[in-house]
Amino acid sequence: MGVLKLFRKPAPKLLRLPSGCFTVGCHGTVLSRTVASSFPRTLVEEIARQVLRVFREGARAQLPLAELNIHYASLKITAHALRGGALVFLAPKDSGAKCAASRPVCP
Repeated sequence: MGVLKLFRKPAPKLLRLPSGCFTVGCHGTVLSRTVASSFPRTLVEEIARQVLRVFREGARAQLPLAELNIHYASLKITAHALRGGALVFLAPKDSGAKCAASRPVCP
């Protein structure tokens, strides 16, 4: 039985959805952030790389973007272009149960 413990994978760690913002320089370095330090820096850097990539590809296609909005099922990412860099906001979405209850019902 002790041999089986060698092949057991550790349970994946669940992360709390991030909330806050961060600024990214033109070279992709995160300059400042208000996102909790418990959220991995590598994930913040990956989001930053992808946001800059989208802004640069838009400029290359002669369709410069000023703002980028990405809506996932439980996370909203909003990014604003800043002279080669970006200001990125991360916000978890509500489950929607509260919004559905407060919506008036159509007859």
